[in-house]
Amino acid sequence: MSEATRTAPSRDVLITRVFDAPRAMVFKAWTDPEHLKRWYCPHGCSIPFLVSDPRPGGIVHTCIRTPSGKDCWSKGFYKEVVEPERIVYTLAFSDADGNLIHESPVGMDPEWPVETTVTVTFSEQDGKTTVTLRQTVDEALARKTGAYPSWLQMLDRLAEDLAR
Repeated sequence: MSEATRTAPSRDVLITRVFDAPRAMVFKAWTDPEHLKRWYCPHGCSIPFLVSDPRPGGIVHTCIRTPSGKDCWSKGFYKEVVEPERIVYTLAFSDADGNLIHESPVGMDPEWPVETTVTVTFSEQDGKTTVTLRQTVDEALARKTGAYPSWLQMLDRLAEDLAR
């Protein structure tokens, strides 16, 4: 195997989804805690705790409970919030008190980064909104750990929530 093959750059998670809803409504679903509680977890999971302060420097602190009852806490900080165009925030594992930790209590792969950055952009055309999500983690790793399909399920739940 050549050196170039062994050291090929990783590709970040990149997901694009079109929602049949105006951009302002979709943006609100990403920033309003009451909306987030309805969709910001994969199928079968719940969100027993969520704090979201969507402004630069504001926190996002969540607990996603798996179907088996395990809690996965995360905390991050909003780096950029440009209504209704763009949201940038960090995500890292935490404990219930919001202290950042380096290992996931639900057994995330040890290769998972200590912190990732999620960038979400919103564009509207003909009353529909295109959301582009990028997370700074290798897509292959995200697929292997289940994080990638979790995003897809969360976006499915968002579409259902917006349709109500």
